[in-house]
Amino acid sequence: MPQLSSSHAAPADWPAPAPEARASSAALAEQLRQEIIRAGGAISFSRYMEQALYAPGLGYYSAGAAKLGAAGDFVTAPEISPLFGRCIARQVREALAAIGGGEVLELGGGSGALAEAALAQAEIDAGKGETLAWNMLEPSPELRARQQARLGDRVRWLDRLPRDFRGVIVANEVADALPVERFTIANGEARRLGVGLAEEGFGWTLMPREPASEPGPGPASGPASGLESGAAFAAVVRALETGRGAPFPEGYSGEFSPMLQPWVRSLADSLAAGLLLVIDYGLPRRELYSAERSDGTLMCHYRHRAHGDPFLWPGLQDITAWVDFTAIAEAGVAAGLTLEGYTTQAAFLAGNGLDEMLAGAGRDAAGIMQAQQAKRLLLPGELGERFRVMGLGRGIAPPLAGFRMQDLANRL
Repeated sequence: MPQLSSSHAAPADWPAPAPEARASSAALAEQLRQEIIRAGGAISFSRYMEQALYAPGLGYYSAGAAKLGAAGDFVTAPEISPLFGRCIARQVREALAAIGGGEVLELGGGSGALAEAALAQAEIDAGKGETLAWNMLEPSPELRARQQARLGDRVRWLDRLPRDFRGVIVANEVADALPVERFTIANGEARRLGVGLAEEGFGWTLMPREPASEPGPGPASGPASGLESGAAFAAVVRALETGRGAPFPEGYSGEFSPMLQPWVRSLADSLAAGLLLVIDYGLPRRELYSAERSDGTLMCHYRHRAHGDPFLWPGLQDITAWVDFTAIAEAGVAAGLTLEGYTTQAAFLAGNGLDEMLAGAGRDAAGIMQAQQAKRLLLPGELGERFRVMGLGRGIAPPLAGFRMQDLANRL
């Protein structure tokens, strides 16, 4: 089983984990090491990523370390400025009006900043005392505790997806944390990249060729297909080639999420009427798998440092990959939803009144700070272009404000 590359030590100027954090990471690493040994020397990267992020009590989203804000590892749009949440509230109200009312379900609500700003804007728009019925589905115990401390009884926390939900489901920076499979083109073949044991921790390795049984009956293989056989895995990669419009060259590496389309289908099945709003960094398939991304989009975040080593301190850093928005649209439409629009974050926020909000901010220090925050949300070099927004609806009649200024659905 050829070893391709291994983990490396963090740069000397990075803040070192606390002793208890190191102990937690070491415990998770030992669990992974034993699983790799039991598996014969390698596990899929999707399994490694799943454990690194979600292993009970030890994974990044399951342990107790702070993740968001200055004391954490990264900052999301809701923490940058309340303007983001206020614009979301505007879009939510329009969608709820289109279906005659309903509630909001936020998936993975982070620090609670989005809900807090959206609820404040809803009170401004609807009059004092009237607000949105906001629900939160948060798998991380640490984040759920932070949300409850911040939001109190203004939000209701759920333990599972509701049935026959009427309203708006908001998924802000959720899809990028779904575990991904890694692949590479070696000697003209699409091969699965797995995780094996290296001299120091873990490293990339080519997985053994699986039995070349044919994929089972059903629709054509795509990024959500079962991957039990080598033929099925190769068929997924070849489908990505079709989507990009050209074969992958030798040495090209990338990733896809087997969970992405089932995740969208589960949300669509939950939505009786309303809107699914997905906000994340990503691209249409043709652009996502372009030549300029020949090593994929896998990215890790540790103490506001972005890097590409997923094997550094397992459980103590976030691991993400850019989202295939074509796959989201395909899954939503196949599940009976209508594509309401796809656009950049900048166009979506502008369509929901961000300029109007800035105009009323004033020219004092607070207003200047708000304008600076808005630049980070809007500028192409910041979050304005890298983050995309997709709306998938059921029973939504009029065009939604967030997609009126610019709809890029024709690029999917």
